[in-house]
Amino acid sequence: MVLEESATTRPAGVLDGNTPARPLDEYALGRPAGMLRPFVARYSGYRQRGLAPARHRGLPSPFLTLIFTMEDPLVVAVHPDPRQGAGRYSALLGGLHLAPALITHDGCQSGVQVAVHPVGCRALLGLPAGELAGLDVAASAVLGERFVGEVRERLCAAADWPARFAVLDTMLGGLLRDGHGPNQVGYAFRRLLHATVPIAELAAEVGWSGRYLTDRFRTEVGLRPKEAARVARFDRARRAVRPGVRLADVAASHGYADQSHLVRDFQAFAGCSPTRWMADEFGFVQAAAAASDDDEGHD
Repeated sequence: MVLEESATTRPAGVLDGNTPARPLDEYALGRPAGMLRPFVARYSGYRQRGLAPARHRGLPSPFLTLIFTMEDPLVVAVHPDPRQGAGRYSALLGGLHLAPALITHDGCQSGVQVAVHPVGCRALLGLPAGELAGLDVAASAVLGERFVGEVRERLCAAADWPARFAVLDTMLGGLLRDGHGPNQVGYAFRRLLHATVPIAELAAEVGWSGRYLTDRFRTEVGLRPKEAARVARFDRARRAVRPGVRLADVAASHGYADQSHLVRDFQAFAGCSPTRWMADEFGFVQAAAAASDDDEGHD
């Protein structure tokens, strides 16, 4: 594992008994160790303290979300499935979804988010990603209380982000088991992750009918191929959205018919326009932009 990028860092001040510490606002991106790369796309570390209370939209992504907090719990005010009530999590595992989550904090939060490949879910977590589709669950329900507790304890004891990511390399690497899921679904997912491919063409490439591919894909991944393709395209595009970049250019370079088409996907997946999203979540936009640059040529 190599620490690739520190997207934002404002170091804390030193307390002298009277002077409050300056705000702390850190984002760090890292790549997992080689043995984990077929199963984990990236690590995203964050630490915030002394900031104004805020809300963050958890957007649909082609990866499952595994979050280990270090100090304060993760507060999910609204889940992608509105039937789930609000919750507080020391560690959270979320499946693929088509609607945003709403995460809140009171100015203090810290942890590491692990982007898990859906087709690596069996090997890493022991179950197909389809069983988690649209859901957020306590990670301990899948990984066990003891495992989650040890990961959090070791993350808190680590000196810096490279050391924290190394903890995850060790702990997650110890979970790997045989059985990586159907190869055809893995091939189809990776094709859709990087490009828009007609489903009939994709089915022909793997030697299945379109219906059979859809059924197997949904079981393993949690979305239909067309849904996964749409989410993957949106994920690529929103990582390219940043201040100073024309939305029309982002739309044209990521397979959208026009800017309005991109805006409609933002409304569907983020619940707001791209402009509103950037204004609300500038720090997360910076981190997403860095992750987009980091992902070029990988996975």
